[in-house]
Amino acid sequence: MATLKVRKLKSFPAEISVPGDKSISHRAAMFAGMANGTTIIEGFLPSEDCLCSVKAMQAMGAIVEPLEELEGVGLVKLAITGTGPKLKAPSGPIDCGNSGTTIRLLSGILAGQDFTTEMFGDASLSKRPMKRVADPLRLMGAKVEGQGEKICAPLKVTGGNLNAIQYTLPMASAQVKSAILLAGMFAPGKTTVIEPVATRNHTERIMSHFGVKWLRDGHAVSVYGGQVPRATDIIVPGDISSAAFWLVAAAASPGQQITLKNVGLNATRTGILSVLLRMGAEITSYESSSDGEPRGNIVVKGGELNGTVIGGAEIPNVIDELPILAVAAALARGNTLIKDAQELRVKETDRIAAVAENLRRMGVEVVEYPDGMEIVGGAKLKGATISTYHDHRIAMAFAIAGLFAEGDTVIEGSECIGTSYPGFEHDLDLFMKGDTGAPPIRVLSRVSRQVGDRLRSAE
Repeated sequence: MATLKVRKLKSFPAEISVPGDKSISHRAAMFAGMANGTTIIEGFLPSEDCLCSVKAMQAMGAIVEPLEELEGVGLVKLAITGTGPKLKAPSGPIDCGNSGTTIRLLSGILAGQDFTTEMFGDASLSKRPMKRVADPLRLMGAKVEGQGEKICAPLKVTGGNLNAIQYTLPMASAQVKSAILLAGMFAPGKTTVIEPVATRNHTERIMSHFGVKWLRDGHAVSVYGGQVPRATDIIVPGDISSAAFWLVAAAASPGQQITLKNVGLNATRTGILSVLLRMGAEITSYESSSDGEPRGNIVVKGGELNGTVIGGAEIPNVIDELPILAVAAALARGNTLIKDAQELRVKETDRIAAVAENLRRMGVEVVEYPDGMEIVGGAKLKGATISTYHDHRIAMAFAIAGLFAEGDTVIEGSECIGTSYPGFEHDLDLFMKGDTGAPPIRVLSRVSRQVGDRLRSAE
């Protein structure tokens, strides 16, 4: 088990560039794998999760060519030649690792194929409920089999001969919406998903990028079946969910300033900025491009934060950032209430329980509720041994907390960080060393034999 030791913050680097967006990297790999030509993906996130999606498409007939890697991060540019869009039956079960995005979105794609496929994952993924995806796909005509009442992995999907449906989501979920829309591409007629509140729209945007037409009418999103994605190159912006850790570190540090470069500024993902602004942070964003996905630089000046209430319709927009926002709440004056976030109970771990326990270890008073928690801010944090529960966002959130704590903070099980942010420890080291200059440029090179071997292992 890997451990990460964190010391109190000294100063700041002037700027940081975070790795590519996880949600977009997953979708880019999947659509490229279904497209009718070759797509070059730049800025790809080479996390364990995203590589699961690449290898899944490769196992079903897509041709993957690694092009470039970034030292200390991994594969950032690759070419995928798709099958256009009917996939080939894989030779064995598909390993989704720890990736809920891979297994849920792939379920939608597999629902439209004329073969049976089994998907499995690690112990954490195998505990996560898939019934919310299975129910609508079954209504469309696919056979989805899983374990127990919650339909947990391993999943077996038998697809083909789908029917278009209109489906109202019982609770907001971008992944469930995406699975239905992906299945709808293989169903004759118009498939419609009705959301209770708007969720992140990366699937809709990437459908447009690959030439798949869709439409939105209020809370309803629809796609017509029979469309084949058109291969087209794509550049993935930096992940705002990864930038969130440095946003909080800067916002809670009076007198400091940092620029986060080339970050995705999709309006369905920028809830973290709205919450921090409400807490008193000084943040300015500069959009530089809206080709496919809006992106730009974010400048944060540190100051005193104040407690707030986070809940309601904004929760789907900040669901991945709630662990680090809980840390921001601990560093703020006054109390912060997080509510309406019961989905946190079924993430990589029970994030409500994990956050509450680790904050208490660091000397913070927390009241836990079924759908969230109330955090009493203003306590002086003390170093502690942190349990990650194999959850990458818990690990990184409490590494940031450790920057503000007296004494060493030890993150146990830090290897899980590779799920979403390769290079996090490198960037964290810039803070702990008080490196006030720009971070060193990491070298782009031809892809390493090790990365190539990891992809070839799926062939």
